[in-house]
Amino acid sequence: MRGHTRARRTGGTLTPKLALLFTLCLAAACPSTSLAQQPSPPAPEATPAQMPAAAQTPPATQPGPAATPQAAVRPTPTTAPGERDAATTDGPPSVTKHEIRVGSRTLRYTVTTGVMPLKSAAGETEARLFFMAYTLDGVGDTSRRPLMFSFNGGPGSSSVWLHLGALGPRRVQMMPDGAMPPPPFQLVDNEQTWLDFTDLVFIDPVGTGYSRAARPDLAQRYFGLQGDIQSVGEFIRLYLVKNGRWTSPLFLVGESYGTTRAAGLSGYLIEKGIAFNGVMLVSTVMNFQTSRFARGNDLPYVLFLPTYAAIAHYHKRLPPETQGMELRRFLEEVERWAANEYTVALAKGDRLTPSERQEVIDRLNRYTGLSKTFIDNSDLRIEIQRFDKELLRDQRRTVGRLDGRFKGLDASNASETPDFDPSMAAIRPPYTAAFNQYVRSELNFRSDLEYYILGGGIGRWDFGSDNAYADVSEALRSAFAKNPYMRLFVASGYYDLATPYFAADYTLRHMALDPSLRPNVTTTFYEAGHMMYIDQTSLAQLKRDAAAFVQNASQRR
Repeated sequence: MRGHTRARRTGGTLTPKLALLFTLCLAAACPSTSLAQQPSPPAPEATPAQMPAAAQTPPATQPGPAATPQAAVRPTPTTAPGERDAATTDGPPSVTKHEIRVGSRTLRYTVTTGVMPLKSAAGETEARLFFMAYTLDGVGDTSRRPLMFSFNGGPGSSSVWLHLGALGPRRVQMMPDGAMPPPPFQLVDNEQTWLDFTDLVFIDPVGTGYSRAARPDLAQRYFGLQGDIQSVGEFIRLYLVKNGRWTSPLFLVGESYGTTRAAGLSGYLIEKGIAFNGVMLVSTVMNFQTSRFARGNDLPYVLFLPTYAAIAHYHKRLPPETQGMELRRFLEEVERWAANEYTVALAKGDRLTPSERQEVIDRLNRYTGLSKTFIDNSDLRIEIQRFDKELLRDQRRTVGRLDGRFKGLDASNASETPDFDPSMAAIRPPYTAAFNQYVRSELNFRSDLEYYILGGGIGRWDFGSDNAYADVSEALRSAFAKNPYMRLFVASGYYDLATPYFAADYTLRHMALDPSLRPNVTTTFYEAGHMMYIDQTSLAQLKRDAAAFVQNASQRR
């Protein structure tokens, strides 16, 4: 059922005679000023996204559905001369009504789309955060209705992936396994939406989506770990104030760097009096030492190995004795060896004996399918980009970083690393085209700004780590200590090389979480990648897992 109601705009053109009559009447009403003499409206102040950038490449135009003579064509709303740009002014939001069929239920809901101004102590707007809030209609007591704030990562990513991939009532239509469909791209009703068990607020941090600093000189303060947490935290406080939701069960959900933000927010906002019922981390990175390949840091080589093994297993690159194993049983063997013998071997460095070195080479060959010569030449340390290039080199293919199931085609088979990530190439065009159409035609939000899907809107990111690796796991531990009722949900894809599942597990096991709080942590795994929800099977599983988690965490104890 396609039950979405959409705001309609009327349009048309005047005939020449009517246009002339209209002009004469207006001139008679205002004899001192003719239409030709009226000054044009002042041009809006340029935002950072509108400033010229020598190195910026204009985005490719996304194809849209072709018009047919039989169907009435709804004009795409655009900002007319003199009309305010909704993303750059502190005006009222767009409010639209919709409905969707989910199972046996019809959900009627309201979408509020707009910008939240962040103001200085003097009352001057310093930034505007774009948001889309989905609230279920007919809820009498909002104190019992969960409210979830959602964002993605990057840094520099908009909220579009969770929004139109998993949580929202509309979803980008992909192929069943998550591959890109042929254009033109389209949205479909999302029967796996989370709206049936929680209200949803999607937030774009400054420099992503339509969110911008009010002036270019203010932008850099938001482009860092702490500035980002503080600004999103202020948005959440303002939303609770303006919508009277302080006593609702509160949740955060973040993906990728969004998990970094969510963990940091849990510790930051508890000090502001905002305690969460649950924090949901999708494809987690909290401790960046676990993912930064650098000389002297052997940790990523250990923690990425099980994901290398899972991807090799998926592509059938393993020796018969390991290829025939069930995936989870195989990965348990890899995890045990990686956490023990492999860790010790790398720690020995040059003190490793020839026989010990050969044993490690043999094991890595058994678990990854890579040639023993390649492993030896790599000094037993397999870097992510080299793995992505090497695994299927004999097929003249690469594998994806976000999702190792995807294959790519490079210009040269002799290069050391892939030309691009085929799993990112599969999702960026559909999500870009679908969102830009959706926000205008269904949510009735009009802006000529570029919607920064991923990158293009932020400057150099300040991790604030002072020659160390950024780590927000302590903020999460602190939030647990101060709010022992909080629950944590961690979702990981086996084929995700951006945030490997074993690295997330390592971080959770090194948080020094009190034993009494460990039952508050739920971990789930999916046979998909970083955005596990693009796979339809994993999308349904994620919905079931999330619904059970939110229900449990919302219970009054």
